[in-house]
Amino acid sequence: MAGNSQFRLLTERRFLPFFGAQALGAFNDNVFKNALVILATYDAASYTAIRPQLLTYLASGLFILPFVLFSGLAGQLADRFDKVLVIRIVKFCEAAIVALAGLGFALHHIWLLLAALFMMGAHSTFFAPAKYGLLPQVLIDDELVGGNAMLEMGTFLAILAGTLLGGILSEHAAAVTPTLVTIAIVGIGFSLAMPRLRAGAPGLRIDWNLWRSTVANLRVARADRIVFLAILGNSWFWFYGILVLAQVPLYAQQVLHGTERVVTLLLIAFSLGVGAGSLMCERLSGHRLEIGLVPLGSLGLTIFGIDLFFASPAASIGPPLSAMALLARPGIWRVVADMVLIGAFGGIYIVPLYALMQRRTPREVMSRVISAASIWNAIFMVAASLFGALLIHRGVSIPEVLLVCALLNLAVAAFIYTLVPEFLLRFLAWLVARVIYRIRVSGLEHMPAAGAALVVCNHVSFADALVLSAAVHRPMRFVMEAAIFRIPVASIVFRGMKAIPIATAAEDRETREAAFDQVLRELAAGQLVCIFPEGHLTGDGSIDAFRPGLMRIMQQYPVPVVPVAIAGLWGSAFSRRYHGAARFLPRRLWSRIDVRIGAPVAPAAVTPEALRARVVELRGAVA
Repeated sequence: MAGNSQFRLLTERRFLPFFGAQALGAFNDNVFKNALVILATYDAASYTAIRPQLLTYLASGLFILPFVLFSGLAGQLADRFDKVLVIRIVKFCEAAIVALAGLGFALHHIWLLLAALFMMGAHSTFFAPAKYGLLPQVLIDDELVGGNAMLEMGTFLAILAGTLLGGILSEHAAAVTPTLVTIAIVGIGFSLAMPRLRAGAPGLRIDWNLWRSTVANLRVARADRIVFLAILGNSWFWFYGILVLAQVPLYAQQVLHGTERVVTLLLIAFSLGVGAGSLMCERLSGHRLEIGLVPLGSLGLTIFGIDLFFASPAASIGPPLSAMALLARPGIWRVVADMVLIGAFGGIYIVPLYALMQRRTPREVMSRVISAASIWNAIFMVAASLFGALLIHRGVSIPEVLLVCALLNLAVAAFIYTLVPEFLLRFLAWLVARVIYRIRVSGLEHMPAAGAALVVCNHVSFADALVLSAAVHRPMRFVMEAAIFRIPVASIVFRGMKAIPIATAAEDRETREAAFDQVLRELAAGQLVCIFPEGHLTGDGSIDAFRPGLMRIMQQYPVPVVPVAIAGLWGSAFSRRYHGAARFLPRRLWSRIDVRIGAPVAPAAVTPEALRARVVELRGAVA
């Protein structure tokens, strides 16, 4: 593996024992839950008189309820104490809970099993804020995407293994108790190998009132608007996931007409997809936090959710089919592929959201913010369970429930990206960087990681701003010709990027003065501001003289100036090399685009001529 591979973390003590403890917890969780769900669906009569459909939703609700009740307290405890200590205590509790669950299986006592399920939900409630809050303490910023990807991959591979074992144990009840307890004990061993950490907020006073602690954590999570909206976006994924996964047992039984093993097959397909999608995030994002992957994930969730509806076969008669017999039927592989792809795009959707929350949240409140996310997740999951039960009660078929879920996802995604256009704009930048072109960045270390700076760049095409956004993940405010804002689609994109329209004094003096005022405000706020000093797109591929307007900025607010050159876009459909209908032909797609960043120039050394010479030097002979 490469030195910066996310798999490298599995060789380090700061991550491996934690990874093992987390994965084994998820494994045990799903051995229990899957055995219970399958028995409730296929062998319910020996446990209870409750209808299987209602029992499934009751079980889901009982598992989720502790997240609503205890998340506030869990977040405070994880911030107040060493998160490793919290994880160890939770793992010891897990052993006692699964012993109780094993007894319930042995006695065929449904209420004992449901009580154990509630306690497993409480176990997960106290584990979650310590788990996600621990990552920023043991990983550096550039490792967060990879660390979260590994965590999600491990979780869903554990779900996969737990699902398989749970299906097997549903046929061998006597083996349940020793299996669950053994897994819990091994998990305890991993937790004991974790190195101790400092508490995030050792002076925090714990509020044992469940209501007050919950409200306080929700208030902390709202302090940063982007973090709060990321939490809601994350919670929506759980709404979608619960609504889909709650249908799987009945979908396998009633739509696919399969045996218990078909339930396992579908859950395996989903889990493998989430694991693969999570691991893909680091490569797709270039080993950095890339929120542009979130719209890509939501798009895939909708497309393949809709396709699952159309791929669902008509009802059949006859004895239930085994997994192998079912796969031999025409069209069933399409159903399995849809489940894999729904999981994969779910992983692509959720990993950047977790990394975003962790990067933007102060360490001393990290676990409380994560616990607030757990509360919102629980609320959305309960809503999904109630919504699914209502649809089934109203006579909506299982495939139609899946279609409703996919269409709702499309509507919610559109709403979220209206509230936070940065997600959609980063997606466009990601498309430019990874699909339309291949962007190679050099000199990225010269771009200031924080603080105000002025970026000057040659102006080759209408795509320059998106190319620079893809190359430099730190947000930039672009100063652009006011005429561009009159182009319908371009206007939406550039206004969402908070670009600043500018005009010449002869064209519109008021717009020009407003632009300079806005540039100064952005610099005063510590932002990067990018200007194209030529004042227009190049008409022949050369770099024209830099206008003196940048000196006005330097005189009023002197900041370092970073010269940047774009090479390779001249001749593309976004440039002015071609005219008439020819300019709309796709040209130079997937070609190499170079973004070359030079060392910052001190304010006292800035002149238009010197900056132009530096940009020409950086660009070289290729426009």
